[in-house]
Amino acid sequence: MAFPGQHKAKSTWLAGKVKCGRCGAGLMNTNNPKGNSYFRCRKRADARSCEGCGTLRVHEFEKSIYNEMVKKLQVFQVLTKGHPAKVNPKLTALNVELAEVDSEIEKLLDTLTGANPTLLSYANSKIEELDTKRQSLMKAIADMRTSTLSPGHVKSISGYLTNWDDVSFEDRRLVVDGLIAKIQATSENVRIEWKV
Repeated sequence: MAFPGQHKAKSTWLAGKVKCGRCGAGLMNTNNPKGNSYFRCRKRADARSCEGCGTLRVHEFEKSIYNEMVKKLQVFQVLTKGHPAKVNPKLTALNVELAEVDSEIEKLLDTLTGANPTLLSYANSKIEELDTKRQSLMKAIADMRTSTLSPGHVKSISGYLTNWDDVSFEDRRLVVDGLIAKIQATSENVRIEWKV
């Protein structure tokens, strides 16, 4: 017995990642009578409330995304040579922001000595606000650390990309899932939201 959402994609290793660049709905793979595969906006197909993504041939689009993944991994290979701790610049930015928030909290706490009730009330609400921000930054940092590519992981994914023609469909899906959060696409524009 199959449960909804449990079916596995068989037609493209980008299934579930590609969204319409106009409305954000998922793109599905369709074949024309000649047997050519195209991506088509689900919203346009179902209700015609979107003008659609234009002409996106599945094979050409997959090739283009593959090339983008190769480029992205080359950047990480350069970053990991001799600097394994600096693999993810987003993580560095979050750590800097967290240090700034911690510094602000400390400054506020230092000013509280001998403060009047009004100032105490203001400082307390500001500290609560900063602490909430601090907690969310810490969570984002923790999440990102678990998804940050180690030099070994970069090497492993690079191996898959180097031998892409011999990589199984499921392994291609795993590589894409490790690198890409989503792709918004039209025939004129493609925007990849990277996980790294």
